[in-house]
Amino acid sequence: MTANHHSLKGPEFWKAFSANEREVRISTGRLACALVFALMPLGIVLDYFVYRDYLVEFLELRLVCSLLIAVVWALHSTAIARKHYPLVGLPIVILPAFFITWMVYVTGSASPYYAGLNLILLAVSAVGHWSMLETLLAVSSVIFMYLTAYVFRGLGEERFGAVFNNLYFLVLTGIIVVCGNRLFNQLRFREFTLRYELDKSHRELEETNRKLVELDRLKSRFFANISHELRTPLTLLLSPLETLLQRFAGQVDNGVHELLLTMHANGMRLLKLINDLLDLIRLEAGRMEIKNEPVEVADFIKGLASAARQVAEDKQIKLETYTDLRLGVVAADSDKVEKVVLNLLFNALKFTPAGGRVELRAEKQAEELVFVVNDTGIGIAEKNLPFVFDRFWQADSSAQRRYQGVGIGLALVKELTEMMHGTVVVESQEGKGTSFTVRLPYQKAEPVAKSPTGTPAETGVVAKEEWLANLYRRAELFPAMVSLRGAAKPVELGKRGQRPVVLVADDEPDMRRFLRTQLDADYDVLEAADGIQAMEKANQFLPDIILLDMMMPEMDGLAVCRELRKHEETAVVPIILLTARADEETKFNALELGANDFLAKPFSSTELHARIRNLVESHDFQRHLSTQNRALSNTIEQLKDTESQLVQSEKLASLGRMSAGIIHEINNPLNFATTGLFALRNKCKQLTPEARHEYEEILGDIEEGMKRVRNIVSDLRMFTHPESGPSEPVDVTEAVNTSLRFLAGEWKDKVRVELKVVPGQTVLANRNKLIHVLVNLLQNSLDAMRQKKFENETPMISIQGRLEDDRSLVIVRDNGPGIERKHLDKIFDPFFTTKDVGEGMGLGLSICHRIVKGFDGRILVNTEVGHFCEFILDFPAKTKPTAEPEIEHGEPVRL
Repeated sequence: MTANHHSLKGPEFWKAFSANEREVRISTGRLACALVFALMPLGIVLDYFVYRDYLVEFLELRLVCSLLIAVVWALHSTAIARKHYPLVGLPIVILPAFFITWMVYVTGSASPYYAGLNLILLAVSAVGHWSMLETLLAVSSVIFMYLTAYVFRGLGEERFGAVFNNLYFLVLTGIIVVCGNRLFNQLRFREFTLRYELDKSHRELEETNRKLVELDRLKSRFFANISHELRTPLTLLLSPLETLLQRFAGQVDNGVHELLLTMHANGMRLLKLINDLLDLIRLEAGRMEIKNEPVEVADFIKGLASAARQVAEDKQIKLETYTDLRLGVVAADSDKVEKVVLNLLFNALKFTPAGGRVELRAEKQAEELVFVVNDTGIGIAEKNLPFVFDRFWQADSSAQRRYQGVGIGLALVKELTEMMHGTVVVESQEGKGTSFTVRLPYQKAEPVAKSPTGTPAETGVVAKEEWLANLYRRAELFPAMVSLRGAAKPVELGKRGQRPVVLVADDEPDMRRFLRTQLDADYDVLEAADGIQAMEKANQFLPDIILLDMMMPEMDGLAVCRELRKHEETAVVPIILLTARADEETKFNALELGANDFLAKPFSSTELHARIRNLVESHDFQRHLSTQNRALSNTIEQLKDTESQLVQSEKLASLGRMSAGIIHEINNPLNFATTGLFALRNKCKQLTPEARHEYEEILGDIEEGMKRVRNIVSDLRMFTHPESGPSEPVDVTEAVNTSLRFLAGEWKDKVRVELKVVPGQTVLANRNKLIHVLVNLLQNSLDAMRQKKFENETPMISIQGRLEDDRSLVIVRDNGPGIERKHLDKIFDPFFTTKDVGEGMGLGLSICHRIVKGFDGRILVNTEVGHFCEFILDFPAKTKPTAEPEIEHGEPVRL
C-alpha cells in the first residue's frame, strides 16, 4: 500500500502527511502519558481488595512507573521527540507493561492482573495511533514479558490451564489490536488525503479568485485607460468633421458629402460605445456619484421623445408619450435617468418593425417615479428573460444575427437604476411586444429659474468643457441602428455592361456606400443587404467577384460561400470575405469553405483595389481558358465523330464492292443451277413411280438450298446499302431472323438462342440499319461468350421484344462475362475497345449508338460482371399490338 501511495502522491503530499503524523503522535503520546501517570497509582485500590499483602510493594512499583512516565511526558516537549517520536512513544507501552508483568510474576502467572496487559494493548489501538510495525512491536513485547514472568516463576506451583487461558486472550487481543490499528491507519490516511486535497483545492480556489479579482481590476483599468485614450483622437476627428460639414456644406460634391456624413455618423457611434463602457467601469469601481437636481418631468419626457422622433419616423413607427401631471418637478440625476430611458427607448425602436408602436410613459405610483416603455416588437423568448440585463448578453449572438449591438445597453440600465435605489423589470411575449418598467424613489423638488444659455452657433465661443459635454450628449442621443432607407434591400435591374461586375454584400449601409464609392470608377457594383439577397444576386448576375461580410442576417458570409461553391455557375467566382476577426481559425474556416481571399477590417483602399484587381484578372483568364478548353473538347469530339463516320462509310463501301462481286459470281452459277433443275424436273416423268418420289425429294432439297442462297445474297445487297430507304415500320421478328442468318455459322450448334418477340411488333426505323445494329450486338455477345468458361450452364443469347406505352423495346441479352463498371461510361465512345489488338477497332457500339439515336431512340446497357450483359434498344413504335405476346419458354428458335 505504501509503494502504491508513493506512486500516486508527490513529495509535497508526503511532507504534509509526515508533519501531520508527527503532530498527532506527539499529541496522542502526551495524552497516553497522562492516562498512565494518573491510572497507574489509582490501581492501589485494586491491590487493596485483591492482594492486600502486597499493597506497599505494589504501591512502590506503581509510583516508580508514574515517575518514569512523567519523564517520558516531559520528553514529548523536546526537539528529540519531534525528530524521533516513534522511539519516544514506545516507553509509554513498555513501562506500564513491565510493572504489571512484575506484579503478575509476584502473584503468579495465573494472576488476574494479566487483564491490565489487555488494557495496555487496547490503549495502543484506541489512543496510540501507532504504525503497523510499532503496533506489532508493542504487542510482541507485552506477550514476551508475560511469557518471561511465567518462565521465571516456574511450572510447579501454577495451573497450566489458567496460564494458557490468560495467554490465549492476550494473543487474541493482540491480533485484534494489530488488525484494528491497520484499518484505523488506512481510514486515517484516507481522511488525511481527502482533507489535504480539499485544502489544496480551497487554496487553489482562493488563488484563482485572487487572480480573477486582479484580472478584473486590470481589465477595468485597461478599459478605462483605452477608452480615455480613444476619446481624444475621436474628439480630434469629430471636431474637424463637424467644421467641414458646417462650413463647406454647399461647396463639395455629393460623393464627398456622403463620405463626410458616414465618417461623422460612425464616429458618433463609436463615441457612444466608449461612453457606455466607461459608465460600466465607473459603476463597477464605485466611482460614479448621484447628482440630484430639479427636473421638470413633462419637459424631460418631451425632450427624450424629440430625440427619438426622427428615428421613429424613419422606421415608420408610431411614437407616443404620456406624462402624469402630478409628477411636476422631481429631484433626480437627469443624466443617468436620461441614459436609462433613452437606452430603453432606442432598444424598443430597434426591435419594432415598421408599422409598429412604441409608448413612453412617466407616472407617479405611490411614492415612486415610474417610467414605462412599451413596444409592439418581436418580443423576447421566455427562456431568455432572466439574461436580458446581463453584460454583453444577446438573444442572437450568431454571425447571422439581424440586429446590431454589443449587449451593454440593458446592463447599463439595470446598474444605473439600482445605483439610484430603483428597480427595473421586463415583461415580454414573443411575437407581440415587450414592456420595461423602471421604478425610482419619488422626491419632490422646487422648480428653479433657468439661466439663459446659448448654443455654439449663437454665442460663437463655447468653453471646451461645455463643447465636450455637448458632444457626449449628442453621442448619447445618436441612434445605434440602421435607418429604414439604409436597411432597404437594394435592387438592380440593369443589364451587364462591359466592365467587371462586383457584388458587395454587407448589412451595414455605410460600408456598402463606402465600397461603392471606392469601386464605382472601375467596376459595375451590385449591392446586397443580407446573405439571402447575396445568393440571389450571385445566381442572377454571375458577378466577376463577390465581397462578402462575415456577419450578416439570414445567412452569414461563410454560409453564403459554402452555398455558392455548391452551384456550378458560381463555383469558380472569386470571393473575398470581409471580417473584423483576424484569428487563424477564422482564416482557415474561410479558406476551407472556398473563399479565395479575406480582408481584415479596417483595410486600406489600396489593398482593396489590389486584391480585387488580381482576383478579377485571374478569374477572367481562367474563364477565357475554360472557354477555349470547351471549344477544343467540342472540336475533338467532332473530329472523332467524323473519323468514325468516315471509317464506317469506307467499311461499308469496301463491303459493298466486295459483296457486288460476290453477288455477281454467285448469281451466274445460280442461274445455271436453276436452268439445270428445271431440266431435271422434266426428266422426272420418265422415271418409274417408285423412283419418282425419292427423285422429287432430292430435287426439293436442292431447290430449298438454292432459295436460301438467293435470300442471303438479297440480304447482303440490302445490308451493304444502310442509307437506303426512309424511316418506316420495321418488323422486329423479320429483322432479328435476318441478323441471325448472317451469323448462323458462328452460333449454330454452339449457342442457344431464344426469341421472345411480341407478334407483329414493329419499330420506326430503317430495316437495313436496324439489322446492322442487331448484327453488331449479336457479334459482340458471341465474341464475349468465347472468353467465358461455362461449367454448369449453356451459352445462351436471348432476344426479347416488348412494348411500353408508345415505345418499342428490343432487348439483346447474353450470359457471358459482362462488362466491368469502370468501362460503362466509355463503351459508346468511338475507338474504345477492350479487345486485343487486331480484333476490333472499337467502332461497333459507337455506330450502333449513332444509328439508334438517329431514329429518336436510345440504347441502354445493364450488366453484372460474370453473369450477364443486356443491351436495350428503345425505339418509337408505329402501332400497338392487338394480341398478347407469345413467349416461348426456353425453346430454341427455328430458322
